[in-house]
Amino acid sequence: MQKKFYSMIFAAGVLAAVSAYAQSPAGVPDGSTGLCKDGSYYSGASKQGACSGHKGVKTWYGPAAVAGNVPAVAAVGGQVWVNTRTKVYHCPSDKYYGKTKQGAYMTEADAKAKGFHADAGKVCH
Repeated sequence: MQKKFYSMIFAAGVLAAVSAYAQSPAGVPDGSTGLCKDGSYYSGASKQGACSGHKGVKTWYGPAAVAGNVPAVAAVGGQVWVNTRTKVYHCPSDKYYGKTKQGAYMTEADAKAKGFHADAGKVCH
């Protein structure tokens, strides 16, 4: 009986946490994790690089970053930031990584296969 009670409490806690994360505040499009200073909405998982090219983050709705956590995108090995306008990709150590107005994350191999080239001929590791 006691085991069933604790299982129900755990399930209720998990359900509450998931529903709180999945729903945006009233009046905000579902799935939005931030409001940009220019009035547009952002729906990425990480606050890092959010609203890049939209004057920065005004309000963050997503979960707060926990010290020591690595953003989900950076946790995947071999990710580079591709500037889709200039066809240049940036390594995680570059100052423009995730910060150009137009871009996307992808593996370095995918970037090369799609015709992008490394910033200053660098090789990301």
